[in-house]
Amino acid sequence: MSETASTARAPVALLPSLVPLLHEWLPRQRWFAGKGRPVTGFALVSATELLPLDTTAPGLLHLLVRVQQPGLTTTAAQADCYQLLLGVRNNLPPQLASALIGHVPDGPLAGRTIYEGLSDPRLAALLLERLRTPGPMGPLRFSRTVAIPEGLAPRALDTEQSNSSLVYGDSYILKVFRRVYPGANPDLELPLALARAGCTRVPAPVAWYETGNGRPEASTLGVLQPYLRGSEDGWQLALDALGAGRDFTAEARALGRATAEVHTALADALPTVALGRPQTENLVHAMSRRLDAAAQAVPALMPYVPGLRAAFEAVGDQPSGSRLWRAQRVHGDLHLGQTLRTQDGDWSVIDFEGEPAKPLAERRRPQPPVRDVAGMLRSFDYAARSYRPWNPDWAERCRDAYCTGYAEASGTDPRAEPALLRAYETDKAVYEVVYEARHRPDWLPVPMAAIRRLAAQTTTP
Repeated sequence: MSETASTARAPVALLPSLVPLLHEWLPRQRWFAGKGRPVTGFALVSATELLPLDTTAPGLLHLLVRVQQPGLTTTAAQADCYQLLLGVRNNLPPQLASALIGHVPDGPLAGRTIYEGLSDPRLAALLLERLRTPGPMGPLRFSRTVAIPEGLAPRALDTEQSNSSLVYGDSYILKVFRRVYPGANPDLELPLALARAGCTRVPAPVAWYETGNGRPEASTLGVLQPYLRGSEDGWQLALDALGAGRDFTAEARALGRATAEVHTALADALPTVALGRPQTENLVHAMSRRLDAAAQAVPALMPYVPGLRAAFEAVGDQPSGSRLWRAQRVHGDLHLGQTLRTQDGDWSVIDFEGEPAKPLAERRRPQPPVRDVAGMLRSFDYAARSYRPWNPDWAERCRDAYCTGYAEASGTDPRAEPALLRAYETDKAVYEVVYEARHRPDWLPVPMAAIRRLAAQTTTP
């Protein structure tokens, strides 16, 4: 398709005609990060016709749009950028009624109906077809590593998440990143590096699309990976074990080994660094700042601040000349829900995007591997607290088994670094307190129990 055909016509007039519709629709989407603040402006970054809009047949319009909100941005360039895939029809069939965005009153698409394109199987299938035929398309570029079969029926995954996902024929899953940042997304970058390193614990990317025609500042827009059909979610497996009164230590130990294998492969594939005293002090100060902000937001934290701060300061109090901590690329948001047990009983690790609310540069920064370990230890606590009566011994056995499995595969026991492990687990629990207070107040006792435990500790995690 030519540049003229792939780039949307009259882009200057296009966005103003869509703004009234987007103003109402966008803040209601589960992946919109600026909820609770008014939208004050839109700026068009790019517009691409993935399927022509000048026919009576359905069209597919790809937009990158910056959204300005007071208190979140100071300039248009700092505004959050979102990826929109808009279907365009003259009339919307009843089966797509729930995907309706609105009717365009004027501009290049006057009189036509706009809707969420990924809800339309015909348009979702077109997106896979674009990935099957790599190359540039206007400001976008499509790439693949292997041949992809044609004719795979799409279905959307209806789950609460910060992105949108489509499954094609139970063979592949496409993650569409809604909030877009300059640079490679870790959910593409790290699985590609792991695939090159021969690590089979992570599904290897099959195809992806991005902006910038492959330049270093290109933004990752979507990643296609194998769909692990029949696999079981680690979080649900843990809950099932709790509900049946079953031990979960064998699974936790195997999961620890899988985590260590991923960390080892990442350290082999990508650069590692040693954290000197300045870097360690920066780490401690960042954790302390987050604690101060959290205590202001959730006053229930106030009585525990001295003990929690001591957990962070213990990291900076290591004797001069002691062994430096190694930092490398890590998962960044590891918990039971980011793991799958496949049909053959092996564990896989998924979703390397990191915490989506954090800047991309921070998510791509090398960090000590115990950060991931701490995230998984917190996840075992969450699982144990999901059932009444609470079974703290179940969680503790899982935590020990996980660390044992990690040590078996890596040769390094995370419990041998108690100060660093406690600091990262404390930092995670502080984050959880703020999240639960804002979004799920009924769950607040879960991280608060960890806060009390961690604030009272001195030398052991």
